[in-house]
Amino acid sequence: MHTAGIKPEETAGRLRTLAYFLFPVVLLAAVIALFLATDGAGLNVEPAAPIENLVFERIVLINGAIELHIRNTSPETIEIAQAAVKDMIVGFSALPARRVPRLGKAVVTIPYPWVDAEAYEIRLITSNAVVFAAAIEAASETRTFGGTGFLGFTLIGFYVGVIPVFLGMLWFPALRKLGRRAFIWLMALTVGLLLFLGIDAVNEALEVAWELGSPFQGVGLVGIGIVGTALLLDALGKGQSGETGNEEGKRRRIAVMVALGIGLHNLGEGLAIGSAYSVGEAALGTFFVIGFILQNITEGLGIIAPIVKQRPTLRFLAGVGALGGAPAIAGTWIGGFASTPILSTLFLAIGAGAVFEVAYEIGKLLKKGDGKEPMPLTVWSGVMAGMLLMYLTGLLIK
Repeated sequence: MHTAGIKPEETAGRLRTLAYFLFPVVLLAAVIALFLATDGAGLNVEPAAPIENLVFERIVLINGAIELHIRNTSPETIEIAQAAVKDMIVGFSALPARRVPRLGKAVVTIPYPWVDAEAYEIRLITSNAVVFAAAIEAASETRTFGGTGFLGFTLIGFYVGVIPVFLGMLWFPALRKLGRRAFIWLMALTVGLLLFLGIDAVNEALEVAWELGSPFQGVGLVGIGIVGTALLLDALGKGQSGETGNEEGKRRRIAVMVALGIGLHNLGEGLAIGSAYSVGEAALGTFFVIGFILQNITEGLGIIAPIVKQRPTLRFLAGVGALGGAPAIAGTWIGGFASTPILSTLFLAIGAGAVFEVAYEIGKLLKKGDGKEPMPLTVWSGVMAGMLLMYLTGLLIK
């Protein structure tokens, strides 16, 4: 009995096609089995020293104890044998166990009377005498989810994300009085701002990626985040272009995309701030937050630039402002309470891909020149001014 609608010859053809696909796979499995059976073609090379690698994903300071959230990124299982704080061997416990399988996680708890604002170097020694170190620049009790901790991270995200973005958007009435050359320059300035944000995000993502360990292929993860986000936003933008093809709708869409790109960047920025605050790295003090406010006020300028010749509603302006600034709050929550190097790398890469795609879309508008003279020197000076502006404000927080 044959399936209704499918002829016997069609079934036979599909089975042959499947066999063609499986044949190389079977041969590959046979080659690997032969290689293993002959101890690597008879060489049987063993490493001169144990290959071990450990990543500190998170450090939590609680009253009278230090918690180390670690992950084994080495090829085989490793065993934590000793722990030391400031070169002094100390007792510790490990959950779920001292033996950590490949890519497995464990929480190492060290009972230790740490002192507020003091620096500490912590070392874990494996059973093969391999040492892994982590540093705390200025000890402070880790914030807990709820109560003052939750409110504190919310306010930090509000200060560095929402407030500066909306302050930058207050330039909207003044910018409406600009002439065509000034408007083109302003759009180019936005491209410069976005390009600098993207380059900075890529740099930060790569810095975190180097800490992931080789199995996670941090650089590849950065590439996935950048390329995937850029292509997704491009596809979404082209999907919407059929609905609203006029110039006004196109510029409103660009403004939304700018806000989205900046919002994704601020998500990664908030995550970095929350992570640093959570372990008490007090370099992120008042001056640090003020620096972020000065830098991020230019982001509001970038959001309103595409629509400066239109009359958007207050609801629309509030929406794009929230889209650009509010993700910083979510970032500080994640960074403060649940951050990992993998999340940091991925969010920073996503932010970079988003701002690069938006810069590309605005660049296409500038190249067209609104059907008139493109004014290349005006565009060049605007892009350079945007990048230099971000660089100078970045001097306050780097």
